[in-house]
Amino acid sequence: MASRRAAEELIAQGRVSVDGRTVREFGVRVDPDRAVIHVDGTRVILREDLVYLALNKPRGVHSTMTDDQGRPCVGDYVRDRAQRLFHVGRLDAETEGLLLLTNDGDLAHRLMHPSYHVTKTYLAEVDGTVPRGLGRQLRTGIELDDGPVKVDEFRVKDVYSGQTLVEVVLHEGRKHIVRRLLAEAGFPVRKLVRTAIGDVQLGKGKPGSLRRLTRQEVGGLYRLVKL
Repeated sequence: MASRRAAEELIAQGRVSVDGRTVREFGVRVDPDRAVIHVDGTRVILREDLVYLALNKPRGVHSTMTDDQGRPCVGDYVRDRAQRLFHVGRLDAETEGLLLLTNDGDLAHRLMHPSYHVTKTYLAEVDGTVPRGLGRQLRTGIELDDGPVKVDEFRVKDVYSGQTLVEVVLHEGRKHIVRRLLAEAGFPVRKLVRTAIGDVQLGKGKPGSLRRLTRQEVGGLYRLVKL
């Protein structure tokens, strides 16, 4: 997190806590495998065996670690890694974009649990020009065959050649939820990309690229799910 001198300043300023208690004295010993340490409210992950990756999942790749039919799958991209990783949530085969891979079971469980309301951001390309009132309609809610759904945010990003690019933010995790929602509203999705999970952004990597999450990104995910 910081050099020794800078760390001492953080401690002196009361910005460091261990197991929920602010620590101001220097030289306190902690067990890095057991202690829960926060700096400015963001958890510091000390275990070096934990891995946090962001995959830009290409279209046509299945959200499984193995596939008994031999189809391209997420596991193909981490096959050579020593750690046994798993994907956090899913994207259908035709949807591109951000998928998190980790071996941190506690974090993954909470990120997928509906009670933590973790938002996901998508860019969807649809035919035609969407009416002004569509955003209000989606924020109010639309009834699907398995219950109502509403978005947290909706905005039009671009209009071109008879098509519209829209951004949808929601915390729902039901299968094909964005495609089903927009189809029910009268705008079937032509192309769908997930661009963010919480504050973790897809970035500019090409489809199929992997990157390690930064300490700040991991800490932000922990804060999001109250770990």
